Amino acid sequence: MDRMLYTAMSGARQSMEQQAVVSHNLANASTAGFRAQLHAMRAVPVQGEARLATRVSVAASTPGADFTPGPITRTGRTLDVAIDGPGFFAVQTQDGQEAYTRQGDFQVDGNGQLMSAGRPVIGEGGPIQVPLGAELFMGADGTISGIGMGEDPDALAEVGRLKLVEPGEAEVVRGDDGLFRAKPDAQGQNTPLAASENVRVVAGALEGSNVNPVESMVAMIDVARRYELQTQAISDADENAQQANSLLLLNG
Repeated sequence: MDRMLYTAMSGARQSMEQQAVVSHNLANASTAGFRAQLHAMRAVPVQGEARLATRVSVAASTPGADFTPGPITRTGRTLDVAIDGPGFFAVQTQDGQEAYTRQGDFQVDGNGQLMSAGRPVIGEGGPIQVPLGAELFMGADGTISGIGMGEDPDALAEVGRLKLVEPGEAEVVRGDDGLFRAKPDAQGQNTPLAASENVRVVAGALEGSNVNPVESMVAMIDVARRYELQTQAISDADENAQQANSLLLLNG
């Protein structure tokens, strides 16, 4: 009976975690550049001094993220930037570390700093600063040019360049905040990735989320039903154990 409990109990717990992943993906179905998180489960032997080969539990096996490109939509806004092909923008997190995202709906804050979802966008020399009130233009290589307020078109000058990186899928890990970071080295340090000259961007466009809302809704229903079956199995095992105890008492 305990074999049934081990499998059903651990399976129900992992189903709850998978439901959280599916819900998070669905909530970001309209977030620009969002990469869906993947979740999988596998059977593992129960560990401990009293372990038995017939007892197994379910553990999460997180493959990482879905790197499938999202749809690119033209917006006409200068600071909306989509990456054409593989690659990431570099941003600065609250702890001052470098992280990577595909979200390209940039804004300029009151201090003239280029931001992505509230995080400073990193250029070749650190966070990018642009002149306040300037009209900005984005080049295919990530070069940002601007014309100051009231200036002639001849005054167009480069004000910065986006740091664009092109890591392999195995070189980055997805964080709980949806950002990607370089895999830690042997000392546990995240070394910033080198800029790539091969990444190209499209100005006036945004890459959408790669989450399919219909598939996510189906997955949510599937996980909910699986959880119900697992909790029912726990209830059945408990009921069977009580009936067995009753029979033992009658025969005793």
